[in-house]
Amino acid sequence: MKEHEFINIIKNTLNSNYIGDDCAYLKDLGIVVSQDNLVEDVHFSLNYTDAYKLGYKSAMVNISDIAASGAEPKYLTVGLSLPKTIDNQFIKEFYNGMKAACQNVEIVGGDITGSEKIVISVTAIGVTKNRKISSRRNAKIGYKIIVSGHHGSSSAGLKQLEQGIRKSNFISSHLMPKAQIKFSQKIAENITCDYAMMDTSDGLMDALQQIAKASNVLLSVDFNKIPYDKNLEQFTNYKDLIFYGGEDYQLVACVPKDFEIPNSFEIGKVKYGCGVEVDGTEIINTEDKFFNHFSK
Repeated sequence: MKEHEFINIIKNTLNSNYIGDDCAYLKDLGIVVSQDNLVEDVHFSLNYTDAYKLGYKSAMVNISDIAASGAEPKYLTVGLSLPKTIDNQFIKEFYNGMKAACQNVEIVGGDITGSEKIVISVTAIGVTKNRKISSRRNAKIGYKIIVSGHHGSSSAGLKQLEQGIRKSNFISSHLMPKAQIKFSQKIAENITCDYAMMDTSDGLMDALQQIAKASNVLLSVDFNKIPYDKNLEQFTNYKDLIFYGGEDYQLVACVPKDFEIPNSFEIGKVKYGCGVEVDGTEIINTEDKFFNHFSK
């Protein structure tokens, strides 16, 4: 998978201790920093969304990265590359959507340039005061695996959009996701030991495998404990949507078994070994199922 290969090359070339999690934890400054790009016809299509929803999602997916670190989302800067066809109304609606997503997060600057297609680059900053920051390297033997909510809904919504459907709960999940800020806060403000946490932007299985690899442990998952909308079962490959669909922006965390978080779902435990198993079967050769940012 080129994305992971490129990240490893960059990390090894720079010899950086900051690269590895979705956010760089700058402990000396008391902040975390993350950056994401959204590219037209790779991450979104204007055939399926509008300026308001695009602005909303652009902000929310970056806020989700900050939440996954355990920090409090605080500031965004926004870089836009835009074709000549974009008009004033598009910009107004785009930023109205961003503002709706931000709530207590402030947009403090950015840049605008010309481009053949729309490219959105957002930098997000979170503050770490009075919070324990996560790392995917911190899953420990004996920890339990918890998630914040449903998986598979966003990818089901994308399938429906591709089929010509324009309104459903699944489509709303895809176009207007919600970062799990309160879930993150409940963990980060109350836990005292190291823990692992990621969002499921690239799919639940990707997050599980990234944590397992970084922590050198085996994540053992019980499929029947994974929360999902039962209407997903109308899709013949609904289990693939749950594990590999991506863009649900839920959180998956590995925390001590006696650490209680309201409204969380325990889906498995951390064991000796390395990798991911579902219902006792090791999961291998799955990279072709993951969302690939270089596939289009």
